[in-house]
Amino acid sequence: MIRYRSLACAATAMLAIGAGMPAIHSLRAQEPPALAIEMLTSPAGPDAMSPKLAVLGDRTILSWLEQSDPVALKFAERTPAGWSPARTVVSSPALIANPADVPVVSLRPDGSLVALWPEENGDDPEASTLRVSTSRDNGRTWSPAAAPYTDASEVQHSFGSAFTLPAAGHNGGRTGVVWLDGRQKDRMSIRAAVYGADGRAGTDTIVDDQVCECCPLATAQGADGPLIVFRNRTAAEVRDIYLTRFEGGRWTPATAVHNDGWTIEACPVNGPAISARGRNVAVAWFTGAGGKGHSLVAFSPDGGRTFAAPVRVDEEESLGHVTVDWVDDNTVAVGWVEFRTGGSQFQVRQVGRNGSRSGAVTIAESGRNQYPRLVHARGELIFTWLESTPTTTVLRTARAALPPGASAGGKP
Repeated sequence: MIRYRSLACAATAMLAIGAGMPAIHSLRAQEPPALAIEMLTSPAGPDAMSPKLAVLGDRTILSWLEQSDPVALKFAERTPAGWSPARTVVSSPALIANPADVPVVSLRPDGSLVALWPEENGDDPEASTLRVSTSRDNGRTWSPAAAPYTDASEVQHSFGSAFTLPAAGHNGGRTGVVWLDGRQKDRMSIRAAVYGADGRAGTDTIVDDQVCECCPLATAQGADGPLIVFRNRTAAEVRDIYLTRFEGGRWTPATAVHNDGWTIEACPVNGPAISARGRNVAVAWFTGAGGKGHSLVAFSPDGGRTFAAPVRVDEEESLGHVTVDWVDDNTVAVGWVEFRTGGSQFQVRQVGRNGSRSGAVTIAESGRNQYPRLVHARGELIFTWLESTPTTTVLRTARAALPPGASAGGKP
């Protein structure tokens, strides 16, 4: 039986009135480049959910859940001929099907794969345990799954993401895992653990001791090391986007990407997205500050230490669920859910570090589409999203060729 985790902190208050929205970068439009959207045959079966895209160099992995009995985590790789046949990472009645808490299949520099997914943890529907497994034969076989911590509390351990720490003497560096952790009972924290050469996780450490309780976090690999972005939570219930860097063997104190001043006494279930290209970092996020939803993107030229004023990417109003990736040294592609009378749309536009914006391109018109993702690899943008029908959910994929000269730049 499939058990959906309750989004108890859900989005009924998503657009709660907060502090006035601070000034953002002036909106400067430019003629959009030609983006011809081409549908791709999806490798996913019916009743799919929780799509995720991961890129490293020229390789792109698409992962998703299939709500069969039992639930299965599957993945496929992009090839010049289309998507490879799907492979199963894990199939288990304990695997949690939650559209917000998305499993991950990531690529490592040594060519191996790392998978993270949440499983049930006792009778409490809000309790979960994070499982991690690796594959060195492109997903044919997987190591026994284990948690990256020793804590046995029946609380939330979820929203996992992987990163890599460069380390002399280790092929491709050491794998790290970061997640939301509820063992402190009165607050949600972010914790991280790094795996040693023996394949075992080291002692987990606190990255930040009070964060939003069910907004997904995101990681990126910059020139100076891994970065984490997340929705913070202050004692006054201000829930803006913060960033921390791994520097000198530890995580730096988190700082605001931008002080939106969004005060909301509930989790909006709407996390940020991040992409790094060398020391250039782009962070996209949703805010309801001022009482109306908008999606923003901001740029850092110094590895995430400082950010310029954000650029608004939506046209009228946004439901968020942002996604971002670099197209070249000066431009990112940003995706978001645009809210219009009568429905919502998955839209994408290119935004320059100088604040310029291309026209918005609609990837999916129907208001039944949700959970958009995009990545850039091999000179193309790849998109995925879910389309709901009266009887099932279908995972869709598409591509758009980019002009010659655009390269992925070896992003993780």
